[in-house]
Amino acid sequence: MSKFVLTNARLFTGGVDLTSASNKVEISTKIEEKDATNFASGGYKELLGGLGSAEISSEGQWEAGDPSKVDDAAWAQLGSVGAWSMGPNGAAVGNLAYLTNALRCDYKLLDAVGEIAPWTSGGKSSWPLARGQFAHPPGTARTATGTGTGLQLGAIAAGKRLYAALHVLSVAGTTPSLTARVESSVDNTFASPTTRLTFNAAAVAGGQIMRTAGTAITDTWWRVAWTITGTTPSFLFVSSLGSQ
Repeated sequence: MSKFVLTNARLFTGGVDLTSASNKVEISTKIEEKDATNFASGGYKELLGGLGSAEISSEGQWEAGDPSKVDDAAWAQLGSVGAWSMGPNGAAVGNLAYLTNALRCDYKLLDAVGEIAPWTSGGKSSWPLARGQFAHPPGTARTATGTGTGLQLGAIAAGKRLYAALHVLSVAGTTPSLTARVESSVDNTFASPTTRLTFNAAAVAGGQIMRTAGTAITDTWWRVAWTITGTTPSFLFVSSLGSQ
């Protein structure tokens, strides 16, 4: 990815797409510095990496009155931990994505007379911040069982994990149900895919995030697949995959 101007950043929290109500998104991550200096350290500080953390901050134009609006979503999520996915330049399949399981820890709204009503809010990580790609775009409605596009995210080393987030943005139909899963393969044919993660069945808007156990996975190709049931079902959902 070459240099670019931020005009199409994407932000998904739980089952809500906050892109059209956001004008600023920031992500930060850090590792604590632990001082291990002693008399054998050669006269220089000796540092070890301690606990890691990540933080998401966002702001934009305030809206309310619907579960998809920022005020309704922020109140519902405040104090709870859930899936967050962020993209610096769109959410098409293959676009860069960052994802984590984060606590919605603050929410600030409104301002002085004459101003466009603003909001600010943020989340602090309960899991590591993973870096990867979007595996399913937000604007493609799914009405039947299917599979997504394969992504060459690479193998997962021992001690690392594959992280997957699912944001179900809208649901329609009679008794609709979406069960999404993450599959891996040795190559892009997915001739004999292995299911690595399976999300809980979703019948309403909402978010989920999962991760593998931490054992090595040699497969290098990954995709999202889904099973849809119900009468005239239709789902809009976003999925992101990453490793850490």
